[in-house]
Amino acid sequence: MILLFTDFGHAGPYVGEMHAVLAGAAPEVSAIDLMHDAPRFDPRAAAYLLAALAERAPAGSVFLAVVDPGVGTARAPLVVQAGGHSFVGPDNGLLSLVARRAPPASAWEIAWRPERLSSSFHGRDLFAPIAAMLAKGCVPEVRPRELSSLVGADWPDSLAETVYIDAYGNAMTGLPADKLSPKTRLTVGRHALRRAETFGAVAPGEPFWYENACGLAEIAVNQGSAAASLGLEVGSPIGVTGP
Repeated sequence: MILLFTDFGHAGPYVGEMHAVLAGAAPEVSAIDLMHDAPRFDPRAAAYLLAALAERAPAGSVFLAVVDPGVGTARAPLVVQAGGHSFVGPDNGLLSLVARRAPPASAWEIAWRPERLSSSFHGRDLFAPIAAMLAKGCVPEVRPRELSSLVGADWPDSLAETVYIDAYGNAMTGLPADKLSPKTRLTVGRHALRRAETFGAVAPGEPFWYENACGLAEIAVNQGSAAASLGLEVGSPIGVTGP
């Protein structure tokens, strides 16, 4: 299957146009909308979210990943293979965490170009056709790249920042929960938040953190919005204290 991960949102023609390309080029392959509200214009935050989501994808998935504020510039288009999956997207850090966390990994710069390439929509004209080729088992024209040369290769493995706010106001961080002790406190401003296993383990209105379904540490308020209560947004720093 092909999993679409973008910051496009569902309004407008952009997601639909990519689906149309995929349906035309690989009609036998399922194309799934994984998410289209990835952190907007923020490939660094999106990289930690993508890496967490990829861990639970079906084997052999192709990720069409587009958070690309530098579209049309000299930034390179990439194919990364890691953890039994293929990832197609820009060399702006978006694919750096998946390459690091799921060895063995390999990276290639895409040399193939379509007859018509919009300067502002590589998701449709370049990345979607490549994703279709990979899903069908075809090998596009590529050049090998060293993993150490990718943008984001020097980013930390765990990011003590908010990387996503969901519709409930819960705040995902870039911290893998299995790297934190049950006694770890996450600090937001003057609030030191304890860990809880479930929302029902704390009183309504109480903030806490927990391991979410993606394996990330997530800050929440039982029956409330952590973003509104604690003033969180994408990029907000998170303190980590305790064992």
